[in-house]
Amino acid sequence: MQTPLSRRSFVAALLAAPQLAKQNPNDIRVEEVSTSEESYIYRTPLKFGGTVVDRVTLLNVKVTVRNRAGKTAHGFGSMPLGNVWSYPSKTLNYDQTLEAMRQVAVKARKIMADCKDYGHPVELNYLMEPEWLKAAGTTVPKLCTLVTCSPFDAAVHDAYGKLNGRSTYRCYTREFLSEDLGRYLGKEFSGEYLEKYVLPEPKPRMPLYHLVGAVDPIVDTDIPKRIGDGLPETLPEWIAYNGLTHIKIKLNGDNEGWDRDRILKVDRVASESMAKRGTKQWFYSLDFNEKCPNVAYLMAVLRQVDEKSPAGFARIQYVEQPTARDLRTHRANVMHEASKLRPVVIDESLTDLENLMLAREMGYTGAALKACKGQAQALLMAAAAQKWKMFLCVQDLTCPGASLIHSAGLAAHVPGVAAIEANARQYVPAANKAWESKFPGIFVVKDGQVKTGTLTGPGLGAVA
Repeated sequence: MQTPLSRRSFVAALLAAPQLAKQNPNDIRVEEVSTSEESYIYRTPLKFGGTVVDRVTLLNVKVTVRNRAGKTAHGFGSMPLGNVWSYPSKTLNYDQTLEAMRQVAVKARKIMADCKDYGHPVELNYLMEPEWLKAAGTTVPKLCTLVTCSPFDAAVHDAYGKLNGRSTYRCYTREFLSEDLGRYLGKEFSGEYLEKYVLPEPKPRMPLYHLVGAVDPIVDTDIPKRIGDGLPETLPEWIAYNGLTHIKIKLNGDNEGWDRDRILKVDRVASESMAKRGTKQWFYSLDFNEKCPNVAYLMAVLRQVDEKSPAGFARIQYVEQPTARDLRTHRANVMHEASKLRPVVIDESLTDLENLMLAREMGYTGAALKACKGQAQALLMAAAAQKWKMFLCVQDLTCPGASLIHSAGLAAHVPGVAAIEANARQYVPAANKAWESKFPGIFVVKDGQVKTGTLTGPGLGAVA
């Protein structure tokens, strides 16, 4: 394994002054870019990482692209501006971090509009991402910039597929993306192409991961007053309503007893509901949102759960980002022992290849891919993680509408990803309403499965 110094030198050399790849007749350039916003209040608040969120602002991006022959097409991208998750701050409030993201979006739009280079969408992102990061400045976290710029990247990928009359996932072959992965991921990937790590057709169906937030009611007695909007409000109601088999549990990371008991309560209630339905197998994921003080805390919680409910412990499929996202500053938080118990994946930490490599050194055995970090980056990180035999999952940042279709498409086309998150149906269903009749298999779940086999339309498949 490389030392931290050699790793940084390697990545710096890889990313220094990116130049255009060789010409491809399918290359495009961006002609026009526009943005708009949508805002929604959550049906019920969501607590993660010690913070309660009750609203969302979506950034929508439209682009027009042109190929070398002069043919044009339009693309659409959308993503929640997840400021609480991507820009945690002790000095700035919600409105200030949201405004910072809006300002990054203004700069990103201009950079994209001014870019007149031709290339494949992966290539164009490779050129523009460093410029986006530079324009965002040093005070805006890199993760925040990636989230803000992800709908711009998605819109270009969407337009590219539409220009070629096919799903964008059929456009990651050598016919379209001429350069091998060595250009983006280093010499270890020389002679390999992205098509090796991306499925051209989506998986037909994938299980839905349901979220139990840290303030979500589990049983009736947890509800001080019902919402009464016709949707489920307890875990047994959600299990029956969606036919759930996968449950993600948000934890607080600052009280071993509370976290242990939360897992055990979910397991007890889920077991009762699954028995009534005749369900024999189901799974959990645990998400501490980087709030565990150290790996010892995580190990203690896992061992206590195993002692009190071996069957519940066996249902834990993976653990997500238990400790701080800044891996370099917290090198002592190695996960080698924890990863022997269950796969431990990075999420907030995964902002580039260097951090993926560092995570492997520190004992992480998995990576959480997110459409909100950019389509191009997600696919490249998926390729690297597959080659290194890491556990993979895809998470959705409570994505509604087109952003959920984008996230579901990513999960359905990456080998090894076993399930899909779709939390907006719980917390902001109003943002999904207009999409339910267009994509019932994605937005209306009755058998615990999302019907991803329908995501075969041109582009990323959300908007015609």
